[in-house]
Amino acid sequence: MENQGSSIIQALGAGSGINFTQLASDLSQATFDPQRANINSRNETLTARISAASVLRSTLNDLASALGDRVRNGDLSPSPSLTNPSIADITTTSGVAPQGTYSLEVSQLASGQTLASQSFASGSDLVGAGTLNIRFGTVSGSSFAEDTEQTALAIDVTDTDTLASLASKITGQSDGKLFAYVAEGSNGAQLVIKGDDGATNGFVLEPTGGSGAGGPGDLGYLTWDPASDAGELRQSAQDAIFELDTVEITSSSNTVTGLPEGLTLELRETNVGEPATLTFETNTGAISAVMGDLVAALNDVVGLLAEASSGVGAALTNDQGARELRRDLSGLASRTVMPSASGDEPATLGDLGLKITREGRFEFDSARLDATLTRSPEGAAAMFTAGAFGVFATIDKLARDNTLSTDSGSLGGSVARYQAQIERNDERLADIAEDQERLRNRLTRSFVSAQSRVASSQSTLSFLQQQIDAFSQSN
Repeated sequence: MENQGSSIIQALGAGSGINFTQLASDLSQATFDPQRANINSRNETLTARISAASVLRSTLNDLASALGDRVRNGDLSPSPSLTNPSIADITTTSGVAPQGTYSLEVSQLASGQTLASQSFASGSDLVGAGTLNIRFGTVSGSSFAEDTEQTALAIDVTDTDTLASLASKITGQSDGKLFAYVAEGSNGAQLVIKGDDGATNGFVLEPTGGSGAGGPGDLGYLTWDPASDAGELRQSAQDAIFELDTVEITSSSNTVTGLPEGLTLELRETNVGEPATLTFETNTGAISAVMGDLVAALNDVVGLLAEASSGVGAALTNDQGARELRRDLSGLASRTVMPSASGDEPATLGDLGLKITREGRFEFDSARLDATLTRSPEGAAAMFTAGAFGVFATIDKLARDNTLSTDSGSLGGSVARYQAQIERNDERLADIAEDQERLRNRLTRSFVSAQSRVASSQSTLSFLQQQIDAFSQSN
C-alpha cells in the first residue's frame, strides 16, 4: 500500500530530483539499524548457547536412558543356576539382583482336565439338538464342587450340528477356557475337550433337550460327571505343588510368579525326594563391559562440555549450568551410590573401576573392578538394579539434576533463561519496528509540509519574475 503523502510529494516536488518518500524511509531505518543489529547479534549468541546446552542435555538423557535399558534387560543381574535344570526354567525380574541359596522340590505339575467322549462312527455324525451346559469347578473322586465365580456355558446345538461343528462351538464360545477337537482312532470318532490348568478348572457336561434315546445322535450321549465316569476322564485338573526351602506352595499354573527375589518358575518335571539347589552367579563379564561403555559415554559428555565451555568465545563460557555439570562430573567417581553397603561391599562408582584423571577425563580401572568382583560379587551385582540406589539411579539423577528447566543452576535452566532472553529481544525488535514506522510517518509529514512551503515560494517568485519581465518590456 502506498504510504500517506507520497503522491503529494511527487506532485509538489516534481523536477526537484529528490524522492522524499525514500528519503524518509532511509532516514528512519538508518536511525534504528544499530539497535536492530545489536539485538540480532545477541540473539545469534543466545541461539548458539541454547544449541550447545541442548546437545549436552540430550547426551546426558540418552546416557541415562541407555543405561536404564541395559539394567532392565537383566543381563547384569545374577543368573539363576539349578543343580537339576530339567526341573524348572528360572527367570528373574529385570533390575533385581537376587542372592542366596534355595532348595526346590516339585511333587506335582499343574494340569487341565481332558475328556474323551464315547465313540461315534465319524466326525460328521449328527449329535442331536438341545443345549450343552458346561459348569466349572473342582472334580475330586466321584464328586464335583462348582466354582460359582466362573461363568457356566450354555451352548445351543441344532439338529444339523455334527461332532466336528460342536467341537468348534465349544472352542469358540468358551472364551479360551476350553479347547475341543475330534480325534478319529481305532475306536471311531471321539470328542476331546481340554480345560485350563488348575484344580478349579475341572468341568462337567450336562446336555438338555435330547430325545432321550441315549445313543449317538442324541445330545444326552455326551453327558459326563465324575460319578458316572466310564473312562471318559483321561486327565484330571490339578494344581502344581512344590516346596521352596521346604515351604509347600500350590499354583494353578506351572508358571509361578510372586516368589522371593523376583523369581519366576516354569515348572517342567517332578523331583520327589531329590530336591534341587538354586543359586545365583554374578555375570562379571557383563558388568565389566557395561562399566567400559559407561566410561566411554561419560568421556563423550566431558568432550562436549570442554568444547562448549572452554576458551574465549565458547558458547557456554561462564555458563552456570556448564559449571555445575563440571562439578558433578568431577565428584562422580567418589560419590556414595549404595549408602547401605557394609563391610567389603562396594559403595562408590570408584569401587566399580570408575576413575577420573587430573585433566577431568574418565578412565576404567579394570583391576579395581576385578578386586571388587572377587571380594563381593553379590554387592557389585546389587549396584546394577532399577532401585533408588546404584549405578543407574546415580546417572539418572545426574541427568535429571542437570537438565531440569526449573532449576536455574542447571543446563535446563540455562536453556530456559536464554530462550526467555530471545523472547524479550524479539519483543524489543517489534517495538523498534513500530518506532521506526512512527518516525518514517513523522518525517514524511515534515517533508510534505516543507515541500509545500517551497512550492508556494516558487510560485510567488515566478509571479514577481513575470511582473518584472513585463515591466522591462514596456520600457
